[in-house]
Amino acid sequence: MDSMVHVSHGTHAAPLFLILLIMFGFFVGLIALAITALIFCKIFSKAGYSWALGLLILVPIANIIMAFYIAFADWPVLKDLRQLRQQGKPAT
Repeated sequence: MDSMVHVSHGTHAAPLFLILLIMFGFFVGLIALAITALIFCKIFSKAGYSWALGLLILVPIANIIMAFYIAFADWPVLKDLRQLRQQGKPAT
């Protein structure tokens, strides 16, 4: 029994490091989520839709549906542009 050496220093460092790493990952994830929501809000706004539709990107399943919708739908901005062109007014 005398040959066994117990090292007790540093036993709390691993769980503390793991907790800090998880907190950092959570913080970075929240920042990435906020930036993604901001980008999609801007895209919806520029397309002529309400900017609030961009917040649906945060909802599971709805984010996939909204991405397909924005990709394949006829945007209100483009509808207005077509109307102006048909009326013979120059687009500004």
